[in-house]
Amino acid sequence: MAEKTARKTGNRQNSGAKHRVGTFFRRYRLVFQGLFALIQNANFKGFFTGKPFAGASKAVCVPGLNCYSCPGAVGACPIGALQSFLNARKFRFPYYVLGLLIFFGVLLGRAVCGFLCPFGLLQDLIHKIPFFKKIRTFKGDRILRKLKYAVLIVTVIVLPLIFKLVPVFCKYICPSGTVSGILVGIADSSVGRLFGGRFMWKLSILGIIVLLSLLIYRPFCKYLCPLGAFYAPFNKISAVRLTVDSTKCVSCGNCARACGMGVDPTRTPDNAECIRCGQCALHCPEEAIHIGFFK
Repeated sequence: MAEKTARKTGNRQNSGAKHRVGTFFRRYRLVFQGLFALIQNANFKGFFTGKPFAGASKAVCVPGLNCYSCPGAVGACPIGALQSFLNARKFRFPYYVLGLLIFFGVLLGRAVCGFLCPFGLLQDLIHKIPFFKKIRTFKGDRILRKLKYAVLIVTVIVLPLIFKLVPVFCKYICPSGTVSGILVGIADSSVGRLFGGRFMWKLSILGIIVLLSLLIYRPFCKYLCPLGAFYAPFNKISAVRLTVDSTKCVSCGNCARACGMGVDPTRTPDNAECIRCGQCALHCPEEAIHIGFFK
């Protein structure tokens, strides 16, 4: 009897320790995102000179959307790397990039979006700025969320295969690349003077995303991001899981109201839109929701 009681006490202590660790990461997610953004852009000298890093680590893809041309970037963007394989003069199948993307997807799913993507962090920070009334959802929201899959298929895969040496998404859409261009232009005015019509087009896209981010939580992630579209199906099988203990859940709806991505975790814990940010678990009064590796 004493042994059984001790075992139960130990289980409760372990559960409590895991909950405290999980709560820490959910409460301080912005700090974690910021640290990872700094790690991915650790070439701090580049922000002053405007010259991109050219070390060996540039051959390795980072998990999130972080432009290769960013003056601080020490790794490659997986979307840019994928296009460079597909639209090379001589076609090369992107075994390495696809393998790495699948690895990130199986391991983390869209937790990459929630914790490891610098552009996701930028949208999070913008959304925190008080600006009229925030929009949770609107007519056509669900349909627009399908658009990111079209962006992935058309601008990242199909068009780069047709038009050689033209990375369509990077060249005409990517807002992360536009931010990188702004940083380079600030550091090196001679480069800034070369910006033309194409950069103005991309700047307008970035401006729209920034304005929408004031009203809507992560509009780029929801509607346009091809990387989020790639990771989305992996939520059903990834090692990072969101689980709901039905014996504790009281159906209060706090979790669904707290979710910026419009997911009700009690109905679809493996929803493709879930970025595993942990807000649902943080607002659950019964501690019925858990996020971690495996179930």
